[in-house]
Amino acid sequence: MAVTGTYSYRNIWRVAYPILISLVMEQMIGLTDTAFLGRVGEVELGASAIAIVYYMVLFMIGFGFSLGAQIIIGRRNGEGRFRETGKVFWNGLYFVLGLSAVIILLSELFSPYLMKLMVSSSAIYAAALSYVRWRLPGMVFAFITAMFRAFYVGTTQTRTLTLNSIVMVLSNILFNYILIFGKLGCPALGITGAAIGSSLAELVSLIFFIVYTRIRCDRQKYGLDKAAVFDSGELKGMMPVCTWTMIQNTISISTWFIFFLYIEHLGERALAVSNITRSVSGLIWVVLQAFSATCSTLVSNIIGEGHQEKVMSLVKRIMKLSYGIVSIMVLIFCMFPQFIARIYTDMPDLISASVPAVIVMCTSYFLNVGGQVFFQAVSGTGSTKTAFKLEMIALAVYMIYCTVIIGIMKLDVAVCWTAEHVYAGMLLLCSWWYMRSGRWKNRRI
Repeated sequence: MAVTGTYSYRNIWRVAYPILISLVMEQMIGLTDTAFLGRVGEVELGASAIAIVYYMVLFMIGFGFSLGAQIIIGRRNGEGRFRETGKVFWNGLYFVLGLSAVIILLSELFSPYLMKLMVSSSAIYAAALSYVRWRLPGMVFAFITAMFRAFYVGTTQTRTLTLNSIVMVLSNILFNYILIFGKLGCPALGITGAAIGSSLAELVSLIFFIVYTRIRCDRQKYGLDKAAVFDSGELKGMMPVCTWTMIQNTISISTWFIFFLYIEHLGERALAVSNITRSVSGLIWVVLQAFSATCSTLVSNIIGEGHQEKVMSLVKRIMKLSYGIVSIMVLIFCMFPQFIARIYTDMPDLISASVPAVIVMCTSYFLNVGGQVFFQAVSGTGSTKTAFKLEMIALAVYMIYCTVIIGIMKLDVAVCWTAEHVYAGMLLLCSWWYMRSGRWKNRRI
């Protein structure tokens, strides 16, 4: 879909809706892992919080690169240089393949040592390390899939994501059910089974994208009809945008990991509560991220078409849609927190303990919506280095706050989740200021 200067709510929704469905489906993978492991044991549930976020830190290195590629693909698509989008895709694909191999090797060498330093519980350490070791081989598939996603979002062909995500989540549920609980003659592998199941689901997702692209995509139009020769010059041209999205996303999720390490030192119960809260947050987060990704993509396309003067009006429309949907979800979750928590565990005392933290987390989204939409608008302009600097300011304040209230004061876990309000508020303030300043105008990528 070409944007061509039209920014109606319907056009925004046409791009956002498939992304939303795909992210909801992808969130089901984490929900499935948490829900299944919450019925295995409290140690496994807590360990999965550490292990999943640790994996996400490593995954975000490649995924962050793909987000930069997505911005460039969106700009080329808006400019009508369609075959150039394929060139960006192929060179990005070659880069993430090499990157995944390096990350897997380094993780195998250093993860045992790092986790031993960071995790105080020996039971959680053993379970988390087992998950990471079996989850990392799937990173190769995940990185390639991320480049396919960047291509389809950047060219606004987002309906593809819906089908892919449905296939992926159904595969994950099936594999996890079989491998975690030991069904169909397989041994019960617990948290290791969750890791293997998720890796296999990533492979299924990649196979779907390859088959779909060969059958349904206009490969000749977009330069996907044959693999491009690696072009170091093209990759070098991508790096000023992609490097900053890669670093920014990796550092961002790393602070999230540090948050969980702080929580882990409060005890296994606090960690289990936070894992449930994180999973509930993910249900709202995917809605927000759908609109944020749409904002980044449409801003990049619009600027490519020469409509800089309409960027802020587009951002405001996306903001209204985001607040409308997210506010309804927050209200429902705050009214029925125990019902939501039961999705993730059947332990009554753990459900009750999770309610205050879930409610605190939900209220942070009244700041998070504005922060994320404006922040992705900054990235969509191509000012990814500036976006990096803005988030570093927000994350610095966030980490100071976490260190004081969790690391030093060791307050109740629900109070610890007010750190989300601090981060979101700072990101909103910084990103809003930059977009209003107009410094992003005439930025070429």
